[in-house]
Amino acid sequence: MGLHNSRPQPFPGDILEFPRSKHFSHFGIYYGERYGVPYVAHLTARDSDSNILLFGRALESTVKIDPVDVVGNKYKISNYLDNKHPYRDFHTLVKPEIDEAVGKCIIYDILFHNCEHQATLFRYGVKKSVQIESVYKKIYLTWKELFEKKLL
Repeated sequence: MGLHNSRPQPFPGDILEFPRSKHFSHFGIYYGERYGVPYVAHLTARDSDSNILLFGRALESTVKIDPVDVVGNKYKISNYLDNKHPYRDFHTLVKPEIDEAVGKCIIYDILFHNCEHQATLFRYGVKKSVQIESVYKKIYLTWKELFEKKLL
């Protein structure tokens, strides 16, 4: 999903995109620095220190705040909804929501509530996942063609 070697300077509330494979990335919200170490808030498998993206539905997960380098060495800022939705103030709205969500069980669903959905929900108050929409469009076209051929 874009620049794979980028390490731009983020601002608190920016969405960070960490490439994981050719088609998928992991997303989080830049939380700011603590003692000179940059941190990101992200939705991840509960009690897991693994960087592997888990595919599936109804998995227990939580919002964690981790050093950026623990989540990934490569990232880009991905505030792709800024031209469609106003971003919410980090210090008055987003940070308190992140702090409230940390450690609480959130059900992860790759189609309806994944890390990208969570990041856009924090930043804009809107759930969106461009990577899932892209995959769904490809799957839908394939299925549609197969069903049309079966009906003929």
